[in-house]
Amino acid sequence: MSPMAIGWIVFALVFGSALLAMFVHRLLPEEHLSSDLKDVVKLGIALVATMSALLLSLLVASAKSAFDTRSNQLTQASADIVLLDGALARYGPETKEARALLQRSVTVTIERFWSAEGIKPILNDPSASPVEALYDKIEALTPQSDAQRSMQSQALTLAADMARTRLLLFEHLGASIPVPFLVVLVFWLCIIFASFGLFAPRNATVITVLCVCALSVAGAIFLILELDRSFEGLLQVSDAPLRAALAQLSR
Repeated sequence: MSPMAIGWIVFALVFGSALLAMFVHRLLPEEHLSSDLKDVVKLGIALVATMSALLLSLLVASAKSAFDTRSNQLTQASADIVLLDGALARYGPETKEARALLQRSVTVTIERFWSAEGIKPILNDPSASPVEALYDKIEALTPQSDAQRSMQSQALTLAADMARTRLLLFEHLGASIPVPFLVVLVFWLCIIFASFGLFAPRNATVITVLCVCALSVAGAIFLILELDRSFEGLLQVSDAPLRAALAQLSR
């Protein structure tokens, strides 16, 4: 389910809880609406609101950390690509085929994750990586001098680093936000908004304010999920490092 759909579901649940509580208010006897009872409810809701704020901040931090990790991994991979191409170029013309394979793999990666149509293709098996073929080609080289042996060793190290980074990216492509966290958070938010609706006056101004607040909460959940799914939706990891690396390879 997309973050947008989940956001609208959260809005419906939270705002619906407030409206339902407004309706329940009419059915409650007067002794259930006394000032003492309101004070107890306020204390309980303050506790739930504090826990909700803590959990919400934890989810934001987790999603932002996942987003930054993927962004840093792409930047690192882009640097390794440029360095690898330079090492192959210094090795000699024997690496022409390996350099062409490296350029094709970068092009395919950009088209897969940042297609012009905005359509995300199905991810393939991370073990079937062109980096593995590139590593084999580099390993098959027969250096004739100490300089070529040094370049081959450096190229093998960079190719291994690229393969490791690629595996880490595939490992973290899925959502990192635990579903139980979201369920509990939404449940707490529903309780909070139900308490608002239970004691709030029933007029257009109150309903509008509650609607705006519910939209804000749903927007926060939407942003958390968008950050967590770094290669989809509105908030995507930038492809600028890879495109810059590709421009370097095309020279």
